[in-house]
Parts: sequence; C-alpha cells; structure tokens
Amino acid sequence: MSIEIANESGVDVDEAPIVDVARYALDRMGVSPLAELSILLVELEPMAELHERWLDLPGPTDVMSFPMDELDTAKRPDAPPSGPSLLGDIVLCPAFARDQAVSAGHSLDDELHLLTVHGVLHLLGYDHAEPDEEAEMFGLQGELLGGWRAEVAERARAERDRLTRERQRAADAKLLGTVGLDESPS
Repeated sequence: MSIEIANESGVDVDEAPIVDVARYALDRMGVSPLAELSILLVELEPMAELHERWLDLPGPTDVMSFPMDELDTAKRPDAPPSGPSLLGDIVLCPAFARDQAVSAGHSLDDELHLLTVHGVLHLLGYDHAEPDEEAEMFGLQGELLGGWRAEVAERARAERDRLTRERQRAADAKLLGTVGLDESPS
C-alpha cells in the first residue's frame, strides 16, 4: 500500500505515525494493498478555500476527504487482478486541529491521528450525517484508533524488551570474559 504525505501546513508534525495509523486503518478495513493514498497537511487559508469550494461552508475545518477511484470489490472471482488504484486524498489542517486537541484535552498528534482515521473512513464511504451513521462511523473510528494505539504500545514494549536483553547479554559476556571471542580485541 502506497501512502504519500506532504506537509505544507507550516506546523512541525511527526508524519510517520500519521502514515502508520492510515495504513493500520486501511489494512483493518480490508482495503487492497495495491491502493494508493495521499495525505496533505495545509494551512488555515487553503483549508478554508477547499471547505467553501467543495462543501459550500465558510472557514477552515479539521479534515476533508476526496475519494478518487472506486475500489472494485464486485469483480468476478476469475477476473485478473487489478493494478494500483488511487483511493483518494485526505487533507488535514493542523492549525485548526490544534484548538480541537486543546478542547479535547489531548495532544495535536493524537488529534491528527484521530482525524486521519476519520478521513480514511470517509474515503471508504462512511458518513455521519444521520445519527445511526454517526454511531457506526464514530464507533468504528474508536475501535481502529484504539487498536492502532495498542499495536504501537506493543511494538514499543517489544523494542524495550529486545534492548534490555541485548544489554543483559553484553553485560553477561563482559562479566564472563567472553567479550570479543567472535571479534578482534579493541
């Protein structure tokens, strides 16, 4: 799965987790690994222009999604595999999201991760215009975000454990005088 990210927002954000949470959400939603996604972070003014142009609403917003190709899920089983398909674009506005993060009592990074999952779900056809749609979409958004956070925590825990074992092996080797048996002395 190809996910491209470009930060034109003027706000310094960690892009790798944004890509990671998008990939996690797309994988969990069963999106083809051949799909391509673009994520763009913009300033307030360009977001306001997009918001007015496409939704006829004034002022900036936090996230907008622009679906491109429809992923063909109704193909015949004997049809040849399709090539890469452009899923669409997610546009995030960190300056707008910063205020929401403060109101929600979490970091800007946390808000951008939530908005990324929200944008992915919109690309996949989910909406929140009606109460039942909102319940479904926000429930799924919470599940995906929670699952991703748990996976990130597990990866960090595994890395800490690996480093601890590595340090312990080095200390044991030094104590036992086996340092350098495989290497030339330093």
